[in-house]
Amino acid sequence: MAEGRTFKYYDLMMAAFVAVILCSNLIGVHKVSYVNLPIYGEYIYGAGVLFFPISYLFGDILTEVYGYKRSRKVIWAGFGALIFASLMALVVTNLPAATTMSADQQAAVNLIFGQTPRIVLASLIAFWVGEFVNSFVLAKLKLLTKGRFLWTRTVGSTILGEIADSAIFYPVAFFGTWSNEQLISVMIGNYFIKVLWEVLATPFTYLIVNWLKRAEHEDYFDRNTDFNPFSLET
Repeated sequence: MAEGRTFKYYDLMMAAFVAVILCSNLIGVHKVSYVNLPIYGEYIYGAGVLFFPISYLFGDILTEVYGYKRSRKVIWAGFGALIFASLMALVVTNLPAATTMSADQQAAVNLIFGQTPRIVLASLIAFWVGEFVNSFVLAKLKLLTKGRFLWTRTVGSTILGEIADSAIFYPVAFFGTWSNEQLISVMIGNYFIKVLWEVLATPFTYLIVNWLKRAEHEDYFDRNTDFNPFSLET
């Protein structure tokens, strides 16, 4: 990757990634929905699980086109945005309500934006670890496959990244407050939804990756990359 090189769409991809992370954590986290499945019956899931996997889609595209080093900066940008959103939610929900706000309005604000420190911690750690596992695995698989078989690394990296994310988030957030049976059931169920989402999105991933590679004239291979997640070197 040439020093100081700029790309037309890299910043846009970063902004889209951060937007997906923030929206899936702020909007989808409190909504629980269901779908009736044959034989199984009522399948309950968190609505956020329908949108959070989009972050892995963007992570795959960023690493595939621009390389691990530039993807690393995007992950840190998303991590910083989540920290700021959590701090802002903490401040807003603890500010005294004006007399123009009813008790119901204040309760609604607290319900939507109030998060326990335990869930915030679980979200931050799971996001950070899961995204870096996803990016690292994809970069290594790209070298292993010599740039062929894109689907093997988009799906393979998501499988491992989502394992890391789910294995951290649900136990850290809910162990001791949920029964072990519920914890394991939700963790496994949501994991398979996330992976299935990535599989179904594979044709879409191919279209974006191929278009970006042509538009940016870039198809980066991380042959001499320092994979230290704490480095911001590009």
